[in-house]
Amino acid sequence: MTKKHNFNPGPAVLPPFTVDKTIEALKDYDGTGLSIMEISHRSKEFQAVMAEAQALMKELLEIPMGYSVVFLGGGASTQFFMIPYNLMKNKAAYLNTGSWATKAIKEAKFFGEVVEVASSADKDFSYIPKDYDIPVDADYFHITTNNTIKGTEIFEDYDVAVPLVADMSSDIFSRQMDVSKYGIIYGGNQKNIGPAGATFVIVKEDILGKVDREIPSMIDYRTHISKDSMFNTPPVINIFSALQTLKWFKSLGGVPELEKRNIEKAELLYNEIDRNTLFVGTAAKEDRSRMNVCFIMEDEYKQLESDFLEFAVGRGMIGVKGHRSVGGFRASIYNALPIESVQALVDCMQDFEAQHA
Repeated sequence: MTKKHNFNPGPAVLPPFTVDKTIEALKDYDGTGLSIMEISHRSKEFQAVMAEAQALMKELLEIPMGYSVVFLGGGASTQFFMIPYNLMKNKAAYLNTGSWATKAIKEAKFFGEVVEVASSADKDFSYIPKDYDIPVDADYFHITTNNTIKGTEIFEDYDVAVPLVADMSSDIFSRQMDVSKYGIIYGGNQKNIGPAGATFVIVKEDILGKVDREIPSMIDYRTHISKDSMFNTPPVINIFSALQTLKWFKSLGGVPELEKRNIEKAELLYNEIDRNTLFVGTAAKEDRSRMNVCFIMEDEYKQLESDFLEFAVGRGMIGVKGHRSVGGFRASIYNALPIESVQALVDCMQDFEAQHA
C-alpha cells in the first residue's frame, strides 16, 4: 500500500501520538471503564483535561497574566461576529488579506463602521499590504495572519495603539510570538491543533465589558471565562485530542522547535517550486506562507495540471489540489506534517518534470 502524505488544508494532518491516544480514550478513558465520548464534562476526569489543555496553551505560547484561554464551538466563523459583539462600540479597523478576512469584515459591518485600512485584492490577495494607517479611535484592529487559500502569511507581531485581534486558525504554534501584543487571538483547532469541532480563543480580559449593548450569554466571552469553558457542554473529544497535540508539541521542544521545522519544510518546498521548470509560486516571495504553499503550472504547461494531480495522488499525495476558487495546487504543511512528506512531494515534482519538461 502506498504511504499517504496528508497535505489537506483542514481538517488536517495530526500527530500519530494524538491519533493513538484518542483511539485509546475512545475505548476506555484513563481506566474509568467509559469512553471519552461518554464521560461527563462536569466530571473530575474531564475537568482535569480542560485545565491541562488551558495550562499547556499558556505555557507553550508564553501567555502572560491577565489573559484567559477558552475552548468554544462554532468554528472561527462564529468569532467573526462574536468579536465585534464584544468589542465594537462604534468603529473597527480591518486588514483585508483574503477570503477569510473578507468574511470577517462582512460580519463586523452588522455592528458599526468598518474601516478597511488596506487590501491586497488588487493583486488577487497574493501579498500582505504594508504602509497603511490605523484609525486611533478604532475599537480594535483585526488581522488574519495566514491566508490559507492564496498562501500568504504575516510573520510580525504588530505594535499598534488599539487592541489587536488576530485570526490564527492556520498558523498558531507555527512560530514564536509575543502574545502581549494582542487583545484576542482565535482560530479553529482543525488545522494545527486537533480535529474539527473546537475553537480556541486567547483573550485579554481587560478589553472586555466596554460596550453598551447587552450581550447574549453564549456570545459573551466573560461567560465562558467565568465557567472555564463549561457554561454549556464543550466539544469534549476535540479538546481531549487538542491536549494530546499540545503534549506532543512540548515533547518536541515547544514552539521554537516547531518554528525551526516549519522553516525547513517551507524552504525545501519553495526551493523546488523556484527551481522546477513546470511550476511557479503564486504569492509574493517576501510574504510566502510557511503553512499553505500555493503554486500553479507555468503557462506553457497548463494543460498538464490534471495530469500532475493524478500523478501526485498515485504517489500518495493527498489534498494537493488548490482551493476550488483558485485552482492549481496547494500543499498545507502544518506543524504535524513531517519533513519526509514534503520531501516526497518534492521528489514527485522532480519525477514529473523529468517526464514532461
